[in-house]
Amino acid sequence: MRFLFSRLPLRRGAARSRRRRPIGAVDRRRFHVKQSFFVLVVPLCLSGLTLGSEYPNKPIRFIVAGPAGGASDIPARIVAQKLVEGLRQQIVVDNRPGAAGRIGSELAARTAPDGYTILLISTAYAINPSLYRHLPYDPVKDFTPVASLINVCNVLVAHPSVPAKSVKDVIRLAKSRPGALNFASGGTGTGIHLSGELFKTMSGIDIVHVPYKGTTPALVDVMSGQVPLMFVNLPPAMPLIKSGKVRVLAVTCVKRSRFLPDVPTVSESGLPGYEADGWFGVVTSVGTPTAVTTRLNQEINRILNMADVREQLSKTGAEPFITTPERFGAYIKLQITKWSAVVRASGARAD
Repeated sequence: MRFLFSRLPLRRGAARSRRRRPIGAVDRRRFHVKQSFFVLVVPLCLSGLTLGSEYPNKPIRFIVAGPAGGASDIPARIVAQKLVEGLRQQIVVDNRPGAAGRIGSELAARTAPDGYTILLISTAYAINPSLYRHLPYDPVKDFTPVASLINVCNVLVAHPSVPAKSVKDVIRLAKSRPGALNFASGGTGTGIHLSGELFKTMSGIDIVHVPYKGTTPALVDVMSGQVPLMFVNLPPAMPLIKSGKVRVLAVTCVKRSRFLPDVPTVSESGLPGYEADGWFGVVTSVGTPTAVTTRLNQEINRILNMADVREQLSKTGAEPFITTPERFGAYIKLQITKWSAVVRASGARAD
């Protein structure tokens, strides 16, 4: 109303009153409006910065989709202990084993995208999308990559009575007796099972998969000669290799393992391009602020470069696997594509 009638004559007292009004008083309401707008908008603009700079301000839950003391639990706890020191917050390791990692992954996918729940993933994470027809989560769309952790070589071992001392010998033997040679694994759809399937596909041989309920019973039968061959993670096989209870023929990594420097890779032993190592990494819910994932990545990479951590990991036959969130995300996608082709070729299904 003041603007509509501002040209009307004013009474002398009113004019005097207006002239005496302090400078800026007319715009007080406008100032309050601008101030309110600033208060509302600025926190929204700076929310990512605030989360990154104040993170973490409460305990972090670290879901491990495997049993306590298992292959996935050991590196998780080594890293978690150091994260406590670096982030100055409690890290709660939450073991959720079962269903080849699907139980833990589904739980993590449903958590808030704030970085206070992180998930340890492994090779099975890249295998499951093609092994199961219906997953309750999408490994690419429902998660944000944080950091890779470690690589673990698999090894091809044989009972000492098997007349094969190299990869070429195994291929030659299998081709001379199609379908007569068996190989064990800790279960259908596991990384070591599919290591064998990839070997079959690339070499063009016919060997029969014998699944067991876990790595230990499978190794027991290989030691006793019930099953002649097995692809297995290096850590549980190392004592048996050293004692001569099994014969190691090759490692499945792209380069020789420093733990078995005299043992050739499958690739250099007659199957060029073969690679089937195990790996572990960390992801969190999709939508987590970049500042948070960057902070976690930097902390984990710092930990993996520590001398004492490298020594602990080496005792398990693991090598640090250090990269950025972006590169780890690209690596996961490549692994999903790779194992999808192997699963299709093998005809393996878990549901």
